[in-house]
Order: sequence, then structure tokens, then C-alpha cells
Amino acid sequence: MRETTQPPSPEAIADEARRLRRLRTLVDLTAATLYQADISPGEGVELVVSCRESAMSLFPGQEATFDLLYRPRLMRILQERFGRSCDGEDDERL
Repeated sequence: MRETTQPPSPEAIADEARRLRRLRTLVDLTAATLYQADISPGEGVELVVSCRESAMSLFPGQEATFDLLYRPRLMRILQERFGRSCDGEDDERL
């Protein structure tokens, strides 16, 4: 016999939409800061780490999703701005 799952409630859908908007804003602001702020490569990596930690507080257990969708974008910005030497690969927090 097949189990049926209940559809998410309107409140759950609204909550997820709110968290997604917040995540999108967080990533966009991090990207803008990486492009525009007068920061060092190390500070750039710290911003990416902080963005990832904030994303995990919004969506616990979704590290792989962040690493697949957002990390490449942010790391590409770091590489464009600071060169290949700032890829963050040696930072285990990324």
C-alpha cells in the first residue's frame, strides 16, 4: 500500500518563500560586496564563509545545495577580483 503525503500548508509555503527571498538577497549582497568593497582576499573569503553559514541557518542540512548553486558564483567573483591565488580551496570552511 502506498503512503500519501500531505501537501504543505499555506503557512509552510509562505515561510519557505520568505527564506528563499532572504537567501537570494543575502547572496546578491555578498556578490555586490565582493565586487565593490575595498577588501582583502582574506576578507572576501570570510564573506563567502559568512554567507554560507547564514544560508545554513535558513536551510539546515542543505550544504551541498549551497555548494552547487552559490559557491561557484561567489568563488568566481573572488578569482576575477583577486586572481587565481584567491580560490579559497585551502579553506576547509568552504
